[in-house]
Amino acid sequence: MRSLVLIILFIVLLAADQLSKLAVQQSLRLYESVEVIAGLFNITYVLNPGAAFGIFQNQPESFRKIFFIVVTIVAVIMIFMMLRKDYAYRLRSVAYVMIIVGAVGNAIDRIRVGMVVDFLDVYYKSFHWYTFNVADICITSGVGLLLLEMLLLSKKKVK
Repeated sequence: MRSLVLIILFIVLLAADQLSKLAVQQSLRLYESVEVIAGLFNITYVLNPGAAFGIFQNQPESFRKIFFIVVTIVAVIMIFMMLRKDYAYRLRSVAYVMIIVGAVGNAIDRIRVGMVVDFLDVYYKSFHWYTFNVADICITSGVGLLLLEMLLLSKKKVK
């Protein structure tokens, strides 16, 4: 039963990521921005040739494409193996699935577009955080859940 829930979670989150990116690509021109919450949040269509926070964006495209696909494949295999090993831990299983979704979602962009489609633009006055997407939220949330579980487990061990 839990396997089915994890598979559904994977499908729903990956669909949300890919459909939101397609909607932005079909609705906005590159670098076009739509204000959602004045002074705080925009939908802004950008393409990220690098990784998180623009890492590797200045590397040649041929290097980036191979590097990111290989890293994604290795990461997904490793996380899937961890998921199988830690399957009894519900929170950890959900976290692993979320991280896999994020990696796969951004890898699909790299294959389909050559770069990652980002569009969530959080800012305050002139400070803009890096633009991100649903896959990035999945990765960050998954890592956050793993950290939370580590904290909860360490508190249990202390007791």
